Amino acid sequence: MKKSDLLIGALLGLFTSLLGSILFILLFTTYGIFDGLQFILASGKMGKLLTLGALLNLLLFFALLKKNKELMARGIVLGSIVLTVLTLLL
Repeated sequence: MKKSDLLIGALLGLFTSLLGSILFILLFTTYGIFDGLQFILASGKMGKLLTLGALLNLLLFFALLKKNKELMARGIVLGSIVLTVLTLLL
């Protein structure tokens, strides 16, 4: 068990949440990435967008558990907790 796996998992969790948010904007809105982010930020729905983006973390979490990468899966949970705190602050 390497402690760096926890950090890698946390970074993966934050990255997949960002990727999920961008995919949501591109697939379900008529805006581009930057225009969509500006619109969502102006309308005060950034927390909801981050929450929808975090759904990809579930897939990554269970995939890591299936491959017996428990420490990386814990990192995904840590990244989700960090994202939750950021959402509360926004």
